[in-house]
Amino acid sequence: MAIFNRRGATDAGPASKPGGPAGGAGAADNDTDSVIKEKKPFAQRKPANTAFKQQRLKAWQPILTPRSVLPTFFVLGLIFAPIGAVLYYFSSTVSELTIDYTECISLPLNEDQAIPSSKYSYQLHDISSSNFQQPRWTRTGENACQVFFWIPTDLDPPLFLYYKLTNYYQNHRRYVKSLDTQQLLGEVRTADDLQGGQCKPVGKDDATGKAIYPCGLIANSVFNDTFGDPILLTSSTSQNVTYAMSERGIVWPGEKDKYKRTTMDPSQLIPPPYWRGATGERYGKPSGEYFANGSNLFDPSQDEHFMVWMRTAGLPTFRKLYKRNDADVLRAGYYRLDITDNYPVTMFKGTKSIVISTVSWVGGRNPFLGIAYIVVAGLLILLGLVFTANHLVRPRRLGDMSLLSWNAEEGGR
Repeated sequence: MAIFNRRGATDAGPASKPGGPAGGAGAADNDTDSVIKEKKPFAQRKPANTAFKQQRLKAWQPILTPRSVLPTFFVLGLIFAPIGAVLYYFSSTVSELTIDYTECISLPLNEDQAIPSSKYSYQLHDISSSNFQQPRWTRTGENACQVFFWIPTDLDPPLFLYYKLTNYYQNHRRYVKSLDTQQLLGEVRTADDLQGGQCKPVGKDDATGKAIYPCGLIANSVFNDTFGDPILLTSSTSQNVTYAMSERGIVWPGEKDKYKRTTMDPSQLIPPPYWRGATGERYGKPSGEYFANGSNLFDPSQDEHFMVWMRTAGLPTFRKLYKRNDADVLRAGYYRLDITDNYPVTMFKGTKSIVISTVSWVGGRNPFLGIAYIVVAGLLILLGLVFTANHLVRPRRLGDMSLLSWNAEEGGR
């Protein structure tokens, strides 16, 4: 039958006979030549016959045996354990004071009250029941608050003042993308450019048609609470001494390169909606007319608080640096901190706090990394002991051919 004929075999039809109209043997030769010609380009793409291109390089193929694997568990555990202990120890040497002042603005006016224990956290050295005084707060104005706290021991520099927010999702995709880098670099960006870009819907003012500067959701929601310098009220040596802290040097190196003063006409710009009417010192006058001339024009390259805020946080609970002191010791005593409360957080069920902290060579007070190293070290040593006991009780001969899959199947039949 023709279905079993090999390729090139003579067919019974007239077209395959010698001398037939199909050309017979001559046609077969032509077909062979065309196949060879078609294959030549592909043959030229063959990799060179070298050890690298033909994957014949020498390689190390380790054989994992109990003698090599079990010591690895113990060695890694013995390495991780001291690393974790060192990290945990130096993290615990960091002194830190956290006070949640969210509810201070809702207190009765000029009524001094003790701060509930759930609203503050002391992680300071040499603190005891004998030298501890509960922090207090009082509302002194419509949006002004004073917080009083006790420092039981001297805190060496550098010292940092942070503000901390909770339940605030700066990592939302739309929020993170809502800025215009060209505008922040001082380039000309029209209202239509901003409204059609990432800044929408905070790119163009609907009432005036002007470009919002700086545009975007991040800039519109910038944190605008202000904190004064801590004032030492009482101590064993002096009274009413201000501990001066600087608002410079609070951004990461290179951050200032992202911001420049705008080259646009100030009359064509308008501040973000949440900036208008702000009473804070950092972002203009209550009338909101601080873009009327060049002297009052906002310059992002000179506002490090703005730069800190524009670097969005990856978690809903975060802290951002507000002030620092790199030279002076914070003496033990009773301090007062003046706060201007402008930033609402109750709308998203969040809280805001002040954090006063020192640092060590491993950074701030965060024991997680040290604990993680210690836990991993403990797991490695525990697994090493379990596997060692299993190997001693039920040893397995290396290279046991009976454990191969096909031998196991045959043995089970």
